[in-house]
Amino acid sequence: MTDSDRVLRAFLTDDGRLHTIPSKHAKLLVVLDHLAQRFEPGRVYPEAEVNDVLNEVHPDHAALRRYLVENQYLTREDGHYWRSGGTFDV
Repeated sequence: MTDSDRVLRAFLTDDGRLHTIPSKHAKLLVVLDHLAQRFEPGRVYPEAEVNDVLNEVHPDHAALRRYLVENQYLTREDGHYWRSGGTFDV
């Protein structure tokens, strides 16, 4: 089991919901990378859809959205978002 797997097991419920947003930055980055996988590369999302996707995992979608943008997993422009970081399958 990798360190990332351990972090995800500590913060995600069995059904994939995030029960706590990590306060330590390194752990937060692992969770954000995991959340970024929910967004399709090359696709542009309106803010409402980003909120819907994030609400599936945690009620504080605004904080998660902000963290994803601040840490360059998503890019925001004119109320639209697209995936700009995170782990990509090659």
